[in-house]
Amino acid sequence: MRIEHRADQPVRAGIPEHGRIPRYYAVKIELLDLLEELGEGSALPSERELAERFEVSRVTLRQAVTELMLEGRLMRRQGSRTVVAPPKLVQPLALASYTESVRKQGLEPGRSVIDIESRPADAQLAADLGVEPGDEVVHLERVLLADGERVGLESSYLPKRRFPELLGEFDPTGSLYAFLQEKLGVTFGEAEERIETVLATPREALLIGTNPATPMILLHRRSWTPEGEPIERVRSLFRGDRFSFITRLRD
Repeated sequence: MRIEHRADQPVRAGIPEHGRIPRYYAVKIELLDLLEELGEGSALPSERELAERFEVSRVTLRQAVTELMLEGRLMRRQGSRTVVAPPKLVQPLALASYTESVRKQGLEPGRSVIDIESRPADAQLAADLGVEPGDEVVHLERVLLADGERVGLESSYLPKRRFPELLGEFDPTGSLYAFLQEKLGVTFGEAEERIETVLATPREALLIGTNPATPMILLHRRSWTPEGEPIERVRSLFRGDRFSFITRLRD
């Protein structure tokens, strides 16, 4: 199979120079070309039709299709149809809210509230938020939505003594950053973010509505005011098949 190099893809599409590759991977490369022809939202031809087209077994074809689904190139729709997935959402690694970044991409952000409560801080959380162990913190857990689709799960922790208004005045379905900045006058100075890949726990997979085998992107963030006072600690879990992240680096 002849592979044409594209700058946005791995060199030789990830095929080694000796050319010996699993048949399913060759089918996957051919399927990617087909997806570009079909376009977003188009239904994939039947399994039988594709197996005949690529001259492979259905088992081989399913392996290629499964990888494309895990990568977010294909998705299941109601009625078990497999369709070409929309482009991934792009989340900037910056001091910007989820609401702002989703709206910039022409989608409607939303949040489904799982819990908002006051709880005592353990030793690590207390150190991160600049409070004493046992001091009360506000915990806010929400499912993140984009045009009604569940795409992530976020847990935020903030010192209760600094932000008591969160339990009475804040609408937890809205933007936390907008409330802190516009209503409470909080200024964000800097943040530290750590990123890793994980699999969702059974609870997380159920809340997000995803397959437990789907790779997830986990972000841990701590943020401070310009004076160095801790504001929040956040744990955000995003669907790897629906999100990519971008940042601009400067020397």
